[in-house]
Amino acid sequence: MKTGVVLLNFGEPAVPDRDVVLEYLTRIFFDNADLEEAESEDAAWERSRELARKRLPSLMEEYEEIGGSPLQEQATEQANALEESLTDRGHEVEVYHAMQFMEPLIPDVAAELAADEIESVIAVPIYPLCGPSTTISSIDSLESAIEETDGYEPDFTAITGWHRVPAYNQLRAEGIQAFVDENGVDLQDPDTAFVFSAHGTPKKYLEEGSRYDQYVEEHAATIASMLGIDDYEIGYQNHANRGIEWTEPDTEAVVEGLEGEAERVVVEPMSFMHEQSETLVELDIDLREDAEAVGLDLYRVPVPHDDSRFPTLLADTVEPFLSGFEPSYYQLRQCECRSEPGTYCYNAGLPPQ
Repeated sequence: MKTGVVLLNFGEPAVPDRDVVLEYLTRIFFDNADLEEAESEDAAWERSRELARKRLPSLMEEYEEIGGSPLQEQATEQANALEESLTDRGHEVEVYHAMQFMEPLIPDVAAELAADEIESVIAVPIYPLCGPSTTISSIDSLESAIEETDGYEPDFTAITGWHRVPAYNQLRAEGIQAFVDENGVDLQDPDTAFVFSAHGTPKKYLEEGSRYDQYVEEHAATIASMLGIDDYEIGYQNHANRGIEWTEPDTEAVVEGLEGEAERVVVEPMSFMHEQSETLVELDIDLREDAEAVGLDLYRVPVPHDDSRFPTLLADTVEPFLSGFEPSYYQLRQCECRSEPGTYCYNAGLPPQ
């Protein structure tokens, strides 16, 4: 049976082209159109274009400042590394990567899977913390695109939450420690504050049952424990542009609130497995200015997108579905965030709030 593993990502423009960025933004807003009521699909698209046009100038400034996003290149390297790792284990498998909002778009990759006669598809979103508009939406999009491809009916498996994998926690904690050691920062110094910065999400999703905030809190507690950190803060990078409530507190407010309490702050971008505008601009530029304005030196931990252990982690995660043994052997169980059969995660059984 020909098997294809599809790594799913958000996507970002690799070049600061206005038309490309506008289309990218429109896709994002339309994907989250259910946050507002619309009379029709056409009305939802028009609202999405309106929001995109409003957001375009500021986002163009961000991409021009960093010369476009490196996410695409990093995602390609991760896919290549995973394929090499699986091949070394003796598996005959093709690894693809697809983006929710930039090329290669998910529907295009679905067509590619069909053309390559892939008989079994394994979807793996590269989002450490499972969320509705990222993890779940990307899987839903891929499965829908496959179903809409005439004459193509492969087996479909999806893996959602994987932040509990011990190897992931280890590479994340060790990356933080290596970074602070390199910069001469002592995490136990009372003048050093530590902030986990998570990608925000609309509160509506949490009210509807998403456990994203729980995942953020438990992962932060785990990493802090591994680093011997007793006191830390959690902030959210929110993109409030629809007049709806988002997760609190904002990372900016958390850092500004440290005024007079510390001399420096270490910021860990815990939601990300790629460097992108949210890290290179929102943290490295905007948040640094906020920190300096209240007398703090900011140290932003790099995203471990190229950690040599990450392809092994992903290979271990998909191994049960390639080797034919029970996924529960690796603690993979039916996902509760996405209840469709054939969807597995490491988060099943987490008590509700």
